[in-house]
Amino acid sequence: MKDKIPKSKKKRLGSYPYVSVVFSISLALFMIGALGMLAIHSKKLTSLIQENIEMQIYLKKNISDAQRIKIKKLLEGYDFVAKDEDGTARIGYISKEEGAKAFIAETGEDFVEFLGENPLRDEYIINVDDEHQTEAKMESISATLEGLSGVFEVEYVENLVHTINQNIAKISMILGGFAIILIVVVIVLINNTIKLALFSQRFLIRSMQLVGAKPSFIRRPFLFSSILHGIAGALIASVLLFALAEYAYSMVAELLLLKDNNLMILLVGILVLLGGLIGLFSSLRSVNKYLKLSLDELY
Repeated sequence: MKDKIPKSKKKRLGSYPYVSVVFSISLALFMIGALGMLAIHSKKLTSLIQENIEMQIYLKKNISDAQRIKIKKLLEGYDFVAKDEDGTARIGYISKEEGAKAFIAETGEDFVEFLGENPLRDEYIINVDDEHQTEAKMESISATLEGLSGVFEVEYVENLVHTINQNIAKISMILGGFAIILIVVVIVLINNTIKLALFSQRFLIRSMQLVGAKPSFIRRPFLFSSILHGIAGALIASVLLFALAEYAYSMVAELLLLKDNNLMILLVGILVLLGGLIGLFSSLRSVNKYLKLSLDELY
């Protein structure tokens, strides 16, 4: 009985050790995605803080109901007053009686009985739209409101607005710097991985050239495979990111407040697009390099 001689597998144009390529792309895009998730949660946290920036508008004493209603109507018309999704202006009202009750309940001291009168004032509380939360705009809003008939005084925490704006600028610069560095590192990593993977195909590329195949015909299977591998790597990275996010939400329930499904879907789309494009251009660059090499340079 004759021993069977194993047949060597023929290399197919465009085939190369794709497992290592997909793994490298997944790892690289996972790092970018993790930074993107950090940026999403930071943006959501900033929005939540900004939504709670308030101004207290204290009314003059002995103001009439008609004047109070007029002031509320004016407040509802201003564009710097934050609106809910249904367009309702975010305006609260606390009468001086309600304010006194809340103070007494908190401190346990009845200052009304001690003073013989209620020194507090009726007040409106408005949430300021985040587009108007610069220091200059907040000062302008305060001046506008204090000029209304029936308004005694307007107060807001100036240092808080300044601190928030400073921190937003710092966080944006830091995340932006990390993003640029990480994208450059990822491009270099994926490019080198694909270049090494295509190294095993250099003689096959030369063989195709010798039989008269056009460069576009030789490039096509490599480019198609690289795009698919880039997309596959992006999808794997996205699944890992979602698993990481869900684990974090289960461990820290408060993080659910920072969850934004729309931005997460957008992040997945960006990763898929980035994976496909990096795979395409890295493969194109590597194939073009091997197409130009002489026979001696292939060894």
